[in-house]
Amino acid sequence: MTNLFDLTNKIALVTGGTHGLGMAMAEGLASAGAELVISSTTPEKLESALNHYRSKGYKAAGYLFDITDEKLASGQVEDMEKEVGPIDILVNNAGIIKRELAVDMAIADFRRVIDVDLVGSFIMSQLVGSRMIARGGGKIINICSMMSELGRNSVSAYAAAKGGLKMLTRNLATEWAKYNIQVNGIGPGYFATSQTEPIRVDGHPFNDFIINRTPAGRWGDPSDLAGTAIFLASEASNFVNGQIIYVDGGILATIGKPANEK
Repeated sequence: MTNLFDLTNKIALVTGGTHGLGMAMAEGLASAGAELVISSTTPEKLESALNHYRSKGYKAAGYLFDITDEKLASGQVEDMEKEVGPIDILVNNAGIIKRELAVDMAIADFRRVIDVDLVGSFIMSQLVGSRMIARGGGKIINICSMMSELGRNSVSAYAAAKGGLKMLTRNLATEWAKYNIQVNGIGPGYFATSQTEPIRVDGHPFNDFIINRTPAGRWGDPSDLAGTAIFLASEASNFVNGQIIYVDGGILATIGKPANEK
């Protein structure tokens, strides 16, 4: 049974795998035996992440580029496959968010979020997916969001992008399943990261909201994503296609508790 989840001799490209949830998923894949390739737009972050992975004994290579630059991304993917090897697993994790009320958001900001979170994932899927088609198989994991299903104040561009990414996942699965390529998504809930640390304190309204809104009664730990990433990257998911697995402690399963319920 453990062989179903073994990623030995597999090469996994994780875009934006330099920190946070991307790093947690990359570490999970590496712990199952995968060799990592990570990308970033920031040299310092890339170097720091590579040192982190290598300090744990994981094989990791890094490439510096913007996933929305089709020409540059194409050259980098070509270099990866020449220098590291064929990419077996693609995790489209790189993304940005712009918090702004829809009525006030600059169109340029809206377009940038769509470009990175949706178009960039398409570009990388096309570049890597075409090679997977030629080789007869592969795994693509798109990092979606609860905003693929729900709206929230001030994240219209992000929600539009993540909703689009959900449907892109399903459409790529429809087109590429016949080539033995499984395209699925992970939708993280609210996780304990460095970004959320300032608000994860007792008495903070948003912290209390998340604890009360989540049936599990806690924030997610980044390591909670590792198992799902390994599953979708491994032979265990060979007949799973076009699905979004929400790792959210049960938020999407419930309407939530009334204010007077303990």
